[in-house]
Amino acid sequence: MREQIAARELDGLLVLGPENRRYLSGFTGSSGALLITQDQAFLITDFRYVEQATAEAPGFSVVQHTDRMSTCIAQIVAGAVKRLGFESNFMTYHQFEVFAKAIEAEMIPVSGVVEALRMVKDPEEVRAISEAARIADEAFLEILGIIKPGVTEKRVALELEYMIRMAGSSGVAFESICVSGVRSSMPHGTPSDKPIESGDLVTLDFGAVIDGYRSDMTRTIVVGEPSKEQEQLYDLVLDAQTRALSSVAPGKKCKEVDEVARRIIDEAGHAEHFGHGLGHGVGLAVHEEPRLSPSAEDTSVLEPGMVVTVEPGVYVPGKGGVRIEDLVLVTETGHRVLSRSPKHLISLK
Repeated sequence: MREQIAARELDGLLVLGPENRRYLSGFTGSSGALLITQDQAFLITDFRYVEQATAEAPGFSVVQHTDRMSTCIAQIVAGAVKRLGFESNFMTYHQFEVFAKAIEAEMIPVSGVVEALRMVKDPEEVRAISEAARIADEAFLEILGIIKPGVTEKRVALELEYMIRMAGSSGVAFESICVSGVRSSMPHGTPSDKPIESGDLVTLDFGAVIDGYRSDMTRTIVVGEPSKEQEQLYDLVLDAQTRALSSVAPGKKCKEVDEVARRIIDEAGHAEHFGHGLGHGVGLAVHEEPRLSPSAEDTSVLEPGMVVTVEPGVYVPGKGGVRIEDLVLVTETGHRVLSRSPKHLISLK
């Protein structure tokens, strides 16, 4: 981190993002900021978290602010910091005005500095993500016994969260998605009071959390006998997902992996029905760098230690949709799939 600060000709960096704060310090509280210079590291928080911060961040000097945080930081940097970087994507314009007025140092906006460090996971991070993926797999197999005609999407999502927590997760990685029938055409649809019906496609997108690290997995199933159209749609997405997954390897450009799946879906006549990127990094946040997307500006390259999702989908309004998502670790020689749940079309009779 200090190398990055020096490269930007800064005297210090103010870290405000919750995941970035936890990554650098270990502090899990909901309020606080880090101030890192070349020879010191401060964790500024309020009375509620002083004891917790002292225990969780032994490498930091914990400072309690009793007035505004900006006033406390101004006192720390006075005379010692001339150019102070701050995470612009975690500070509102109003907050910037408050800080700029209180602090004599020049405030320099930066973004993506800590996120770039977070992209490559160490073995302990991989262990936590793998355990979160295992819990999600376990919950998926268990939830299949709940899904049947008459059960609402909300009920399935609630049962899924209960199963995930009971298996050892500290919570859900994000608000679980359960959409069925024509509602399965909404990639991030919110679970509703709609009862699941025979003949429905049901898409489940969910994850677990271990030591702050998250998993992310999607499976689409069918209740009753699938129609020919549903089978064809599922086979298309599975083919695109399988081939894209096979292309994941160190040195591969992220947008090239996206292109593998996108070409297959485009050639099948569903280009307009696959409107999101193929995948994204997963770690302390469920969506983080790198991004597997078709963006021309994205020059990201896969490296060993990165954990990404591969999740193509086809969503046809008025009919339904299919998404299949695996969590994948990039290795020195290729990749290792962390999601182990079956991917054939499961038909619940």
